[in-house]
Amino acid sequence: MGKHLQTVAAMACMKTLLILFNIAFGCTGVLMLCVGIWMRIQLKEYVDMSVEGTGAAPLALASLGILVTLASVLACCCTARGHPALLYLYGAFLAVVVLLELGAGASVYAYRNALTEGFDQGLNESLAIYGKDHSKSADIDTMQSNLHCCGNRAYTDWLSLAPPHTVPQSCCIFSEEQCDTSNPEDIYNQGCYNRVVDFINSNIGLVAGSAVGVAFFPLVGVFLACCLASNINKAKYEQVA
Repeated sequence: MGKHLQTVAAMACMKTLLILFNIAFGCTGVLMLCVGIWMRIQLKEYVDMSVEGTGAAPLALASLGILVTLASVLACCCTARGHPALLYLYGAFLAVVVLLELGAGASVYAYRNALTEGFDQGLNESLAIYGKDHSKSADIDTMQSNLHCCGNRAYTDWLSLAPPHTVPQSCCIFSEEQCDTSNPEDIYNQGCYNRVVDFINSNIGLVAGSAVGVAFFPLVGVFLACCLASNINKAKYEQVA
């Protein structure tokens, strides 16, 4: 009888820990969803200007976040009901999530390389159609204003176009009323390429590293789910015996 009570106590402890894990796991899902949406919004103009970039990586990260969040809600129900088969199935799902999160981290890293490699050519092409394509023009103005840069490699890229283009107002250091775009002292002299590469590397590199870092967190859930399922089976066996 005492042994059975110990098994029941261990089972209750495991169930509590697993429910707490499910809540934390659900929070990581919400975080991945938010990061995926943030990446899509924050990097939109750079993706549009890169000849290699697509929105696949942020979409994959957000989709994985939704999957993890839904799975954690269902897992709480499975844990409360205490079905060993469902708990083993949940443990197997968590093992798959580990692989998916490692893949997400790798895809975000590859996404960073694709953006930076295609940005040089894409930005030159965007400069050439500035004023003709409203969407591209708005992206360039946003980029130059936010990153305090002008042109691709330097502000002189605008003057080197065929035909030459006047430097846009978005290159101005001061307000448009006080700015003379023909005066190099009134505009940003540094090109946008290095600024964008630094911005992408610092932001996406952090996301990719975090994704890989938390990828092994679900292994805790695998251990708890299997232990709880084992204790439930053990309690049933001891009760029959």
